[in-house]
Order: sequence, then C-alpha cells, then structure tokens
Amino acid sequence: MANPRAFPTIDEYLRERLMPVEGAIPRLRGIEMYGDSIAAATVGGDLFEYINFQQRYDIDARIERAQRLSREFLEPLPAGMPVRNSVDDQVQWMKSRRDFQPEMEVEYRFSKSSEQVRVAEDLKELYTTAGVLLVDAQGHGIISAKIASTVHDTFHALMLTELDRYGRTTPELFENLNLRLAQSVTARNALGILDGGNAREIATMLYGEVRPGGRFRFVNFGHPPPLVFSAEFSRLVEINDDYMVQFLALGLQLPADHPDRKKYYSMNLREREFMSSDIAEITLMSPGDIAILYTDGVYDGSDAESRVQLQSILRNHYRGSAKEICNALLEHAVKQDEVSRETGEQDMIDDKTVFVIKRTE
Repeated sequence: MANPRAFPTIDEYLRERLMPVEGAIPRLRGIEMYGDSIAAATVGGDLFEYINFQQRYDIDARIERAQRLSREFLEPLPAGMPVRNSVDDQVQWMKSRRDFQPEMEVEYRFSKSSEQVRVAEDLKELYTTAGVLLVDAQGHGIISAKIASTVHDTFHALMLTELDRYGRTTPELFENLNLRLAQSVTARNALGILDGGNAREIATMLYGEVRPGGRFRFVNFGHPPPLVFSAEFSRLVEINDDYMVQFLALGLQLPADHPDRKKYYSMNLREREFMSSDIAEITLMSPGDIAILYTDGVYDGSDAESRVQLQSILRNHYRGSAKEICNALLEHAVKQDEVSRETGEQDMIDDKTVFVIKRTE
C-alpha cells in the first residue's frame, strides 16, 4: 500500500510550484537579480518566476531548426512526395485555386523563408536576455494560488508558440493571456451571474525582460509600477508616466477590435489590441542603480509614507547584493504585518513578493 504522505497535499503542491527556484536565476553580465515571496497563508496568490531562457530552452537547437526551415521552405515539393511542412501545405492549397500563378509559389516561399531567418536572428538575443514573471491573484489561499497557477501555465504554453513562430515574445502572447483570464458570456449566464465583477478570476501581472546595460522592458496588467533607486543620488527617482504604460488587471478589458470581444465580459473596451509601442521601458543608467518589482503586500505603489520608508531601507542596503536588498524589503513588510495585527487590521495583510534588479557595472 502506498504511503499517503508520499504525495503532497494541494497546499504543498501549489506552494512549491509558485515559489521561485534560486538555481534558475539567470546570469547576465553587469546585472545581478534576486527575488522571493512570503505567503500570507499556507499558500498564497503571489507567483514569482525567473525566466532563464538558456536553462529552460535549447536555443542552439531552435536556431538550427529555424535555419533548416528557412532553406527547406524555398525548395519546391518534388512530384509525388508527401507534404513536408506548413509551407508545402499552403502551396498545395494555392495550386488548387483557379487564380494560381507559378510566381505566387516563389513569392510565398521566399516570404516564409525570410520569416525563419528573422526567427533565428531573434533567438540569438535570448543568450543575453533574462525574463521575470510576477503575478498577484486577488485574495490569498488555495483559490488565489489556483488562479496564479493558471496564469503561469498559460504563459508558458503561449511562450512555446511565441518562440516557434517569432523567436521572441510579442504582444500577441499577452493579448491571448488576457483573453484566457476573461470571463466568457456563456459561463456567466450558466452561473447566473448578473454582475460581471463577481465570481471571476482576477490577477495582476508584470512580465519583463532585462538585458546587459540595465535595459528593462516590461508589460503591466494592473500591477504596481516598478521603483527605481539611483545609487548616485541615493533616492528613489520619479519615472515619467509616458514610459509606464499600464492596462487593467488580466481579463478585465478586451480590445474593441478583437474578433471574440462579444463572447467575453469586459468592463469596457480598449480602442485597439496591445502593440509593441505599449511595452514600457526603464534603464538603470549607472552601476549601483536598482529596479524593484513587488506586489501590493509590500507596497501598493501610491502611499507616500510607505514610499519614504522603502527609500530609507534602500539607502541603508543599496551597496549590498540583490539578495540582501530583497530580504531587507521583505523583512520590513513582515514587520508592517505585525503593526496591522496590533491595530486590528489583519485584513490588510497580504502575500508579499519582491524582485530586485541591480546594475553592477
């Protein structure tokens, strides 16, 4: 008979898969990073994960495949041979149409071959790119952890498609992820939900990619914006809102031009789909500069007094490692929980996540 303790409980399983793995920390020249999470309950709704492209994906093999396809797509299919790839399949369909002209095949094959050349080039960028995913599901506990897990699994499934098709992340990934968290009209009617704001999965998300030189590009769905600490001036610096594009939390708002917009509930409609110009960007200008990502259990992004307290902590620890800075910020957040308990404001206690990016050279 199997030992019942050989299998983790649902709490243990979700806690383990939502916690960061230190061994997965990407190594980039001139950049140090570290993050950690503390759940408010046995398991929480915060998810934090390093996206170590070199560790998670075989970049060499993907580049080799893209280069092979770029050559194969140019080659006409020999008579009597089975279809080799998607380009052959499309050409077969083109030839079945009355308006087909031989030059159409040549042009189409060249276009698809060129796409694979670009995929191979973009994949090379992943050697010097590190990603970070932060998700904060509403509330805390098993349900919140399940929502965060849904975002995590959907994100990675979509990432595989992105790397196959483009060799990089594109706005399409985030638009599809946003749709996955939206509530379908059919489900809402079946559940008898009159108010679309109730009984739904709500999560904020920030996904970013950092490169040598301190460049950090990110997308933000309802998440508190990053903080930037200047080592030169020993203070948090204000960031122009023009560089901090932010959408509503995942699933709450669909674009007006999305073909499935009538199939899902949306608080209102965005004018258009997510585009590359909507990707926010900050740059750590000098050695010692720090970018801090966090969830609202640490700081809600708006309280002036809390911001001053965080700035004081950063002034005392910014010369330390990214791990030391992260731990100092989390320790402060835990102490604030004690204050909340003493004042009878336990409902203010939430899951806590901090991720630190520090430029070292």
